[in-house]
Amino acid sequence: MSDEAVLSARIAAIMREDRGRLVAALIRALGSFDMAEDALQDASERALVHWARNGIPARPDAWLLQVARRAAIDRIRKAQRHAAASPEVLRLMEEDEADRAMDAPEIPDERLRLIFTCCHPALEEKTRVALTLRTVGGLTTREIARAFLDSEPAMGQRLSRARAKISAAAIPFVVPERADWDQRLNSVLSVIYLIFNEGWTAGPGEEPIRTGLCDEAIWLARLMTGLASGEPEIEGLLALMLIAHARHAARFDPGGGMIPLEEQDRANWDAGLVDEGLALLDVAVARRLPGPFQLQAAIGALHVQAERPEATDWAQILLLYDRLLALAPSPIVALNRAVAMAETGALERARREMAALAGALAGYQPFHAATAELARRAGDAEVARAAYAEAIRLSQSESERAWLQARADDLADSRRM
Repeated sequence: MSDEAVLSARIAAIMREDRGRLVAALIRALGSFDMAEDALQDASERALVHWARNGIPARPDAWLLQVARRAAIDRIRKAQRHAAASPEVLRLMEEDEADRAMDAPEIPDERLRLIFTCCHPALEEKTRVALTLRTVGGLTTREIARAFLDSEPAMGQRLSRARAKISAAAIPFVVPERADWDQRLNSVLSVIYLIFNEGWTAGPGEEPIRTGLCDEAIWLARLMTGLASGEPEIEGLLALMLIAHARHAARFDPGGGMIPLEEQDRANWDAGLVDEGLALLDVAVARRLPGPFQLQAAIGALHVQAERPEATDWAQILLLYDRLLALAPSPIVALNRAVAMAETGALERARREMAALAGALAGYQPFHAATAELARRAGDAEVARAAYAEAIRLSQSESERAWLQARADDLADSRRM
């Protein structure tokens, strides 16, 4: 790689890790989503020039914030709004001068304010989640569209409308009073979980796991538990992510090849994260206010508590999926329930229930991978081959594609024997 390509990759990595904090700090200062994002984009472009000449600064995040703030001042002036926005410009200049006096100014963490702003009740539920993933999590429009099974253009339009609505409605950039949390809490938790899930299932060109995003989501959930102690769904979400993230070191071999859950070396799981997640789940369940995240955490707990794969309590997992489907019905939950049903021995019934989801999950890669696995078990080679091919086509991960191709090849080899 050329020096410029290496530096570009380094800047992209810094932006991916720090974008949420930087955008939140800029929105707090500027009062505008669009201006904050434009200013940060200007700063990242200037970094490519300045850092190539002078080297990467000791605190690249602080450098980006300062340069973005100056870029915003320039944009306001060029828009000929200087007279009307004079107090704003002066305040930004004062903040800039104060930061210049510090070797490495701390960036105020305004992400929780930003999450609640994005999750305002004036916005549609899906829009709240998508906007927060884009603004706080730093996910691209394509990544968000993939998470929602939407097209990229449709998701781009949704995000643009959301930013315009926040501006037009003058939605405040604040953490609401505790009494007003309930109407936004589900969206906030969904956002945090989708940030985690995007890191857990990284797309093309990424490491198998984007640990930074997983850590970001866990940090946000910890922050939420501190701000709203005694909320079982927040505790359930944090428990779910801790239990899942405990397995991250065992999910891939040294060459980056995917290792499915049933084949993972359980000695490589992080026992500390498992214990913390299980303890937190016990606290949440004891409050006797069950919710979707607690149920998903309980399912994860049954997986990590089994000493070996064949000891997994699939009957209990199926019951938990029954409750989850009643509380939060969705095709994806129904798919996971069908997989659990197959594990209890009801293979043909599970296949019938899975087949009924084909229309709703046609573009969802795990649906085709699960269809292939169940067809393989049933000896239905024709269906299995077609499903493996579609799963490989839809997969965003090279390691996942390689694993699926190996399963498909095994199917073909067994047929020739």
